[in-house]
Amino acid sequence: MREQPRSGKLTRQNMAGWLMAGPALVLIGFFLAAPFLLGVGLSFTDQRLTSPNPTEFVGLANFSRLLGVGILRLEPERTADGEVRRGPDGALQFRSVRSLTRNNPDYPQYRGMREVKDFDWGETRYVVLARDPVFLKALANTFLFVLVVTPVQASLALALALLVNQRRPGISIFRAIYFMPVVLSVVVVALLWRFIYASDHGLLNSVLGHLSFALFQPIDWLGRTDTALWAILVMSVWQGVGFHMVIWLSGLQTIPPTLYEAADIEGANSWQKFAMITWPMLRNTAVLVFVVITMQGFALFAQIDVMTRGGPLDSTQTLVFQAVERGYRRQDIAAGSAISVILFVIVLSITLVQRYLTRERSP
Repeated sequence: MREQPRSGKLTRQNMAGWLMAGPALVLIGFFLAAPFLLGVGLSFTDQRLTSPNPTEFVGLANFSRLLGVGILRLEPERTADGEVRRGPDGALQFRSVRSLTRNNPDYPQYRGMREVKDFDWGETRYVVLARDPVFLKALANTFLFVLVVTPVQASLALALALLVNQRRPGISIFRAIYFMPVVLSVVVVALLWRFIYASDHGLLNSVLGHLSFALFQPIDWLGRTDTALWAILVMSVWQGVGFHMVIWLSGLQTIPPTLYEAADIEGANSWQKFAMITWPMLRNTAVLVFVVITMQGFALFAQIDVMTRGGPLDSTQTLVFQAVERGYRRQDIAAGSAISVILFVIVLSITLVQRYLTRERSP
């Protein structure tokens, strides 16, 4: 019997496939793989585009500066007779943090760090310090954005998909309306929502003012530290929910109608059909939706760049915005590359965890 050629070898049958895939592989390697490897290498150096000094290898110094955090424990000051010193308002008096982090030989590990947040526990004050508070803020904002956007956007997209999956006259019009924001550029959407959030005669403030009979006071939604990130979050959910609706819809349309017919015969209500048929059959679709939303959440940049530029007071900083800000605008290639590597490790880890939790389990 004639032995069949192995598919892994380059044969006349698969040569045509490799030739057609060759240009794409070359472009992927040139524009994706090579820059990634170059960025990993530069993250271990002190490369700056405007520096006349030669590039030197610094090891993990960039990562140590970005991820360097510490907790300083402060006891209240006491008088000569041992009593706790208090201010005019009765508050406990503590030593200045700056006096402990500026060339203090007793605290060499905190040298160069800056205060991020403090909280009191009894008579003890704990101060969170960081070598790069802006990066730490960007890291926290990114995780907050992903943790909120992922379930909210996925749930809204599934609800819309269930609505437009019905066979009713004119349902295609609603599908197009819900998907329309996805067609628009993120930059255009961000500009439109910046006008909606405007403090003076913005659409949102005007509508709320009319609904409250002029009792509502206008809010600078993008100019306040407690509302700016949430305003961008709402806009991002609105802009991307249509795309994920289409993914859910494709999964819904693969479910055999006979399953629902059998459930109707058994007398199942709408919730029982969703819990016992729809959701289990959408398992693979759910994995895709959650992974895509997570990756898009960590890649948040355009909305921040157009609407707030990372402000006010760094309240809307994100990892990608920081990478672009330092690597491109400040021309600190080493720091930008280090942030990109950290982001890659975070996204890869979360994706692997999601894949493990949603893996196929044998009965």
